[in-house]
Amino acid sequence: MSVMETQKELSVYESMAARFDVAARKLNLEEGLMRYLRTPNREIIVHIPVAMDNGKLEVFDGYRVQHSLARGPCKGGVRYSPDVTLDEIRGLAAEMTWKCAVVNIPFGGAKGGVVCDPSKLSMGELERITRRYTAEILDYIGPERDVPAPDMNTDEQTMAWIMDTYSMHVRHTVTASVTGKPLDLGGSLGRREATGRGCMIVCDQALKRFGWRRDATRVIVQGFGNVGSQAARLMHEAGYKVIGVGDICGGVLNLQGLDIPKLLDHAKEAKTVKGFARGESISSQEILEQDCDVLLPAATESVINSKNADKVKARILVEGANSPTTPPADDILFERGVFVIPDILANAGGVTVSYFEWVQDRQGYFWPEGMVNDRLKQIIVSAFNDVVGYGEKHNVNNRIAAYMLAIDRVAFSIKLRGIYA
Repeated sequence: MSVMETQKELSVYESMAARFDVAARKLNLEEGLMRYLRTPNREIIVHIPVAMDNGKLEVFDGYRVQHSLARGPCKGGVRYSPDVTLDEIRGLAAEMTWKCAVVNIPFGGAKGGVVCDPSKLSMGELERITRRYTAEILDYIGPERDVPAPDMNTDEQTMAWIMDTYSMHVRHTVTASVTGKPLDLGGSLGRREATGRGCMIVCDQALKRFGWRRDATRVIVQGFGNVGSQAARLMHEAGYKVIGVGDICGGVLNLQGLDIPKLLDHAKEAKTVKGFARGESISSQEILEQDCDVLLPAATESVINSKNADKVKARILVEGANSPTTPPADDILFERGVFVIPDILANAGGVTVSYFEWVQDRQGYFWPEGMVNDRLKQIIVSAFNDVVGYGEKHNVNNRIAAYMLAIDRVAFSIKLRGIYA
């Protein structure tokens, strides 16, 4: 495969668009409505001047793409990475629209990002970048417009800075302006674990279809950030046999089952799972190709592609990351009978509890964690059944079924509203 072909396969926006086109045509949508649904509502590009700690002035590029407002305010994370591009943000914003529609919560999709390397920035520099980025997009965000959340290399502290900056400009505290905040600033119990918990819930539902038991199900988790570590911890506690975990530095494998609490302690201290003594060392790539029942990619985009999809030995693929599988890999996995639970369903636990956080902030009344988790399970189980049922009805795989269901819901809202002219 040439470099150009590899780049094309790995494009997040092109992957989304290819799947959208298949699903939209199966729904027999007319061309004009397809173009409307595919096209972002708004793309914002900002240039962020920041005084660095060394006294120099640097200018960072930032983006916010609002894909759809048809079903409610936009919702989506803000990521910090040197690899952020407008094309990537555009694709992820659209994915957020479909994700919110799959779980049937009243949001559209958005995504944001700043081109920077957080590992080379001080806390003060990160704060100044965040506050100026927020000020630049201030007219387009807010509880009724667009509600940011954490994403790659951003966290509760980042959201606190965004919330404070927004609040200072409107002259009163607006906790519902972001989600994923610290609990003391209007965050929700259960939010930190929500994406990983959602992954476990859909896996539980898949096991019911296969007639499998948790204690006989071997799981490999690729990626050990918030999503992967929480999914591994929750699944270990629930009785799954987590036999492998990998991150960007390497992986660890133990066919008898890893001691996840001790692995979490090791990763906290070493900043990687690599070197964990109670397992066999393995490369980041090899971890995806080991024999297991459930593979849970929870790191980054396009890790399962046309080069390695035929080497995936799992029977169930739970997509904890955004867009971890490319369209060519989808075809290979489908032909091999892998039961894929697509990202817009599998990792929708995070946006679902973000919705709960937004509701709680607007009410000024906060729920106990048990209520958050029960309501999360209710929504994710319902969405799983909707997607699988849609796939069986239309004879398509779970990914196209999820897209069809989501697009159908958004298109229906647009038809009800009409086109303003």
